[in-house]
Amino acid sequence: MNPPRSLTTPAEQVEAIFASRKVRMTLGGEPTLIPVRPEGLEWSVTAVGPTKLGYAYTFSDAIVADVLPGAAIFYSPGKSYPGEVNPRWVLNVLGRKDGRPFIDLPFSSEPVERTVIDKFRRAIGKSLGISAAWIKGTSDETEQSAVWILPLDHDGTDWKSASWKRKVMRLIQVEGPAGLRLPLGEVPEGISRRALTIEWKAGAISVFFPPLLQGPFLKLLEIVNALMTETSATNVRLQGYVPSDEGGVWAKLGVASDPGVLEINIPPCQDWADYARWMHTIERIGTKTGLRSIKVVNGEEFGTGGGNHVCFGGPSTDENPFFTRPGWLTSILRFWQHHPSLSYLFTGMYVGSSSQAPRTDESARDLYDLEMAYHYLESLPAGDHRQIINETLRHLHIDGSGNTHRSEVSFDKFWNTSWPGGALGLVEFRAVETLPRAEAMSAVALLWRALAAVLLAYPYRRPLKSFGTDLHNRYFLPSFLWDDLESVLEFLKKHDINLPPQIYRSIWNWRLPVMLETTIGGATVTIRKALESWPLLCETPVEGGNTSRFVDTSIERIEITADAPVEARFLGRKLPLVEFPGQKVGAGLRFRKSALYPSLHPGIPPQLPLNVDISYEGETRIFQLQADQRHFSGPFETILHKPQPDCRRSSESSVTYDLRLP
Repeated sequence: MNPPRSLTTPAEQVEAIFASRKVRMTLGGEPTLIPVRPEGLEWSVTAVGPTKLGYAYTFSDAIVADVLPGAAIFYSPGKSYPGEVNPRWVLNVLGRKDGRPFIDLPFSSEPVERTVIDKFRRAIGKSLGISAAWIKGTSDETEQSAVWILPLDHDGTDWKSASWKRKVMRLIQVEGPAGLRLPLGEVPEGISRRALTIEWKAGAISVFFPPLLQGPFLKLLEIVNALMTETSATNVRLQGYVPSDEGGVWAKLGVASDPGVLEINIPPCQDWADYARWMHTIERIGTKTGLRSIKVVNGEEFGTGGGNHVCFGGPSTDENPFFTRPGWLTSILRFWQHHPSLSYLFTGMYVGSSSQAPRTDESARDLYDLEMAYHYLESLPAGDHRQIINETLRHLHIDGSGNTHRSEVSFDKFWNTSWPGGALGLVEFRAVETLPRAEAMSAVALLWRALAAVLLAYPYRRPLKSFGTDLHNRYFLPSFLWDDLESVLEFLKKHDINLPPQIYRSIWNWRLPVMLETTIGGATVTIRKALESWPLLCETPVEGGNTSRFVDTSIERIEITADAPVEARFLGRKLPLVEFPGQKVGAGLRFRKSALYPSLHPGIPPQLPLNVDISYEGETRIFQLQADQRHFSGPFETILHKPQPDCRRSSESSVTYDLRLP
């Protein structure tokens, strides 16, 4: 499916700006998918579970069959996190850029005879030109499986097979591939602990690659492919460590386990059209394999809960456009800081300092520190400044605990040479969530890329803006978010980039849905869901003797607007309406929706059902929000609350009131 012309025309103009300045900036994304019927903790909170890997293989096999014929799929170990028993995994789908196949025969579930593993062992040793001292692996599953281990390394010139001084090795009794269950602590000191592992189990063969540089890795893959073709063994899964693409040989797509979702890491895209094609491809293959980017509950659509972070980078570290243009980078950072809609509108409902993507001015950093940093980078002479850019920004673009990854604009993969995978030249925008449709996700990426192009051509040097309490009390509300985004679109329009407002309006409508829309005495009144910042709580003991820090999810925020000066009372308390964008009056309202443990202010009971009576020109209507509802029901006939003191707010300038305040 091709993107609509309303997006392709401005996209072509954006690419023309980059081309005129001889800048090549790649675009990356990582949408998340869930099954049509998500069941179990693996599709809500945990990273791994009984069905997730099966879905990942089904999706990856379909990508190979429909999009990347001849690609190789590698099951690779992922990150380990505190509190998780097993490491996470990722399926790396490697397709050659020159179009030639890595794997000649397509995968099938046709059973492979157990004797085929012996053919693999003999042929691999011969092909590598080494004296293969295979070690037999044993476990409690010996009768149903066969495991063979070959100590294997490459010294840059030749293959080497060290002697581990044993013929049998008992595997560690944990879940996972045999190649990750080797008791490497038993290998004598000073000997290479890298090994190739072959496993036959239930009619399938798995080949686990040790850590290798790209050249030896490709040679070993060539040997395994030839063996698969020679033996007609198609039920073969590749596993192990995938090296970095130093030779620019392949395009890599990752299908990774992540809490509650499958995360799809697309290859770096050279332009927006490439990105849009990948988004539509993922949507199509997801539909084909029983996966989608939405969660449906009681007929209503929600997000998957996973991110779709946008990454800016370069074709290579040698051709990264930011290393020699620190002033362009600060233009982007300054503009994003000025526009909260870019921070809040396209991310999840949970925002703020303890979210996954806090703004720099939400992370306890003084603006003058940021001003000093940006001004210094803007004053640098011509040259490659990757190291000083990284050292200047990485201590500032963090969350409140100092985590460089959990920041709205993250630099933990820019030039962080002390971390594996941290020197990729990437700038990651984390305040972007997976949206229900490929077109919507592509539109957000185009907005990001269009701003980057215009800010390259027209540097943005305005001083950082001190929002104070307005940052949350105004820009958590739908009306102010849309008003700000309109100013962003107008900024692009002034520079001849016309993005269609209607597609962003539809995202706004989906993200901040209507909870009530009614007409009273000729006035139209709308209540929408608003954003909320859930505070981080203190350490709480959890099972196993550990501690955890929860967020207080007991608070909800809504916005009420009207095109006439109506009177609104919530639980009998008048909510004063003030001037709002769009020639309307309105206000925000925070209230307590639950009292789960732990939470702030445990003595204040939930304020649901939330009753509201709205009056205008002698007419009154009463509506009610129940604890298990997303919409106000009614109208009802009887006012359920006597008049109470007006709703209060935390400051005179606030447009958001708090029903919890007495």
